[in-house]
Amino acid sequence: MLELILSSSLHRPGRSTMPTLEFKGKQYVYAHHLTVPYRPLVPDAEKSLHPAEADDNLILHSDNLHALKALLPRYTGKIKCIYIDPPYNTGNEGWIYNDNVNSPLMQQWLKDNSPVDGEDLERHDKWLCMMWPRLHLLRELLADDGVIFVSIDDNEQHHLRMLMDEIFGEGNLIGQFAWKKRSGANDAQNKVSIDHEYIICYAKEDVTLEGIEKDFSRYTNPDNDVRGPWTFGDLTCNKTAIERPNLSYSLTDPATGMTFECNSNRVWVFESDRMQRAIADGKVIFPANGKGTPKYKRHLSEVQSNRKPFSSWMETEMNFVATRKLREILQDQRFDYPKSVDLIKQLIAQGSSQDEIILDSFAGSGATAHAVLALNKEDGGNRKFILVECEDYADTITAE
Repeated sequence: MLELILSSSLHRPGRSTMPTLEFKGKQYVYAHHLTVPYRPLVPDAEKSLHPAEADDNLILHSDNLHALKALLPRYTGKIKCIYIDPPYNTGNEGWIYNDNVNSPLMQQWLKDNSPVDGEDLERHDKWLCMMWPRLHLLRELLADDGVIFVSIDDNEQHHLRMLMDEIFGEGNLIGQFAWKKRSGANDAQNKVSIDHEYIICYAKEDVTLEGIEKDFSRYTNPDNDVRGPWTFGDLTCNKTAIERPNLSYSLTDPATGMTFECNSNRVWVFESDRMQRAIADGKVIFPANGKGTPKYKRHLSEVQSNRKPFSSWMETEMNFVATRKLREILQDQRFDYPKSVDLIKQLIAQGSSQDEIILDSFAGSGATAHAVLALNKEDGGNRKFILVECEDYADTITAE
């Protein structure tokens, strides 16, 4: 049974208490990440590159809890970007809770050794008990200026947000992105087609994403302005004359004497005195025929940043494209619901620069490695990846 309570057990700057999520087994897994024993990373000589050819990329065939703990001595605070795609806990994925925690509850879960299905009344508790220690270890591995992206859907999205608020701090939430994974399904029984998933992003500390490079191609210099390239900007703002009467006035072109009235539903952006200074400075362009609205001459040199915000709505290649591409690589080998390489590329580009380490501890088909290699090819970067996969296909599908 899940409960929302107010707890003062976690102290974050500016907050004495914060909502936390209580679930069966939390008291037993609360510090489990601290008690997991360290295990050495042992290279598989037969499957590894010769040391002279090694490129520092790693694929770990291991339970990710033990793998993450084994990575701590070398990689604590060094991972710039983490992307994970954990089980969505839909009830038909076949995942099994297998953490050996010293509690009667967890020991019974281990004894049952059955896949978590939709009829399991403790499936949310099991999922949260599985995620808790792994998220703690991932946070330890993350650099102070690093970010983590987690793919999820409606089955656990609300629980995951609260879990990550508690582990990373709610003030470190960067955003929740919606990814359109498919076109509308025709067989939705309730006539609502859920065509999107979520990617939740947290920072370890106060950092921002890279953003999108602005397009400056519209900036030109047809009049050889000594101030450089410019483009037309809006001289009005989304306020009415009633709201901002000081911005509602007639504007006269000093060269022609033509008068331009203010739109009462969209007033000028400057007060009269500042507008006159802008006119004198050649920053206002009046329509030659007296028709239309005066424009602001915005110079490229005035732009404060060459980046713009990264949208929370993501439309990349959809799931069926990712599935088709993976089948082209694997041929007769099957892998259900692979993630879009293009999606992961966008996330990695937002969360890292060209010479960083990218970690994926639920590696699956290895899409994160493909994304890292593709990005490096595009921009000449030297990013490295670390993949962790516990299933037997780590040696085949993931490695491919």
